[in-house]
Amino acid sequence: MIHKPEDELVLAETRRQFFSRGARGLGVAALASLIAEASPRTAPPAVGGLPSLPHFAPKATRAIYLHMVGAPPQMDLFDYKPVMKDWFDKDLPESIRQGQRLTTMTSGQSRFPIAPSVFKFARHGESGAWISELLPHTAKLADDIAIIRSMHTEAINHEPAITFIQTGFMIAGKPCIGSWIAYGLGSMNQDLPTFVVLNASHTHPKANVQAISARLWSAGFLSGQHSGVALRSGDAPVLYINNPGGVPPAVRRRMLDGLRDMNEIAHARLADPETKVRIAQYEMAFRMQSSVPELTDLSKESESTFNLYGEDARKGGTFANSCLMARRLVERGVRFVQIYHRGWDVHSNLPEVLPSQCKDVDQACWALVEDLKQRGLLDETLVIWGGEFGRTIYSQGKLTPTDHGRDHHPRCFSLWMAGAGIKGGVVLGETDDFSYNIVKDPVHVRDFQATILNRFGIDHDRFTYKYQGLDQKLTGVEKATVVKAVLADAGAPPASSA
Repeated sequence: MIHKPEDELVLAETRRQFFSRGARGLGVAALASLIAEASPRTAPPAVGGLPSLPHFAPKATRAIYLHMVGAPPQMDLFDYKPVMKDWFDKDLPESIRQGQRLTTMTSGQSRFPIAPSVFKFARHGESGAWISELLPHTAKLADDIAIIRSMHTEAINHEPAITFIQTGFMIAGKPCIGSWIAYGLGSMNQDLPTFVVLNASHTHPKANVQAISARLWSAGFLSGQHSGVALRSGDAPVLYINNPGGVPPAVRRRMLDGLRDMNEIAHARLADPETKVRIAQYEMAFRMQSSVPELTDLSKESESTFNLYGEDARKGGTFANSCLMARRLVERGVRFVQIYHRGWDVHSNLPEVLPSQCKDVDQACWALVEDLKQRGLLDETLVIWGGEFGRTIYSQGKLTPTDHGRDHHPRCFSLWMAGAGIKGGVVLGETDDFSYNIVKDPVHVRDFQATILNRFGIDHDRFTYKYQGLDQKLTGVEKATVVKAVLADAGAPPASSA
């Protein structure tokens, strides 16, 4: 008996696929009925977004998340502790440490000698925020940003901590924040991905670099179309979208049309939704052949823009260049941009390495906020800067007047947010004199995630995805509270979008 090629797909269909396909047909019919009865939205949903979102009027339509991989030391940047000057080389009191779990890097130390910050601090802006001399440009943003000094987490090692703050779970496999936003709100453009990832270079050769992988920008159990697309520097910003040598665009177009037809046959037979995703991804890649070169061509940027970001903005792969690219991406309708900057894991050589790390990012962070503000984009763009946990006030290894390092510390760390209805000039939270324990206004990672979703008009408790029999959420099953103290509109009740 002769089979058509597409019949092989049916013969290969599994029992699970058969029952899933049958159930999906009933589900579609029921969904159509419910949609017909639902009240109309005040505005059409974004391309690919859920018809029920946002839950209330959003402040943010896009976000740029600047993640400092390795955990910046809070007591050297935003959490000023002048009392520690008198504690140099004295042991951290047990009443402060309280038997806290330690990493294997310091658990064998016989002493935990206090290492006060060697850097100067000053007050800035009307808020009077204390900011380190290492961040002179960021200091100019004192009245534009909300600094949270009382962040805390459970994870004490980098991989689970980064995964936790990015996905809401310490074990890889869950969708990250960017993927949740892409899934819930959809795309604002047709020619670029909804979620883009940039990995910026660092400059100091002694910086301790943590490994990161695509698991951090994975869509997890969501459809693959919601994963982050990594944009590289160089001649091929996105791998595999360019035509091979000798293949003109017309030939590629005919090939994709044929591939689309085959995938449509497969979808008609098996009703696997990922087949539709595959079709959409091939089409997106084809459109990106023209949109990505235009995006990455900085020749039309003004000299004043390069003066704002600094000369490093001309060099592909630098943090300054990544921030400039992030502005260009959100201008073109990319909803979520994630920038990773590694080298912040200061277990040693802190007085030498930390100034270099700060110099890599300081001017560009200020320039990004200023650039967005000048272009009228900041009001709807959420900007976030921070790491995955904090650092210890005590030194890891040998302490000298000119050299020391700091170990991981999950009990407190600092980050800042700006734009999208974030209240500028706020300094939230206090830690003890040792920057070791939070004494006022603690903010958990889950609270931080709930606040991000809130800026997009999303109620984190209502934003779920059924997977493995559970209503999965970014914020997990434990309580999470929106941090209203950093919201300019905290006093107003949310306005329904229905």
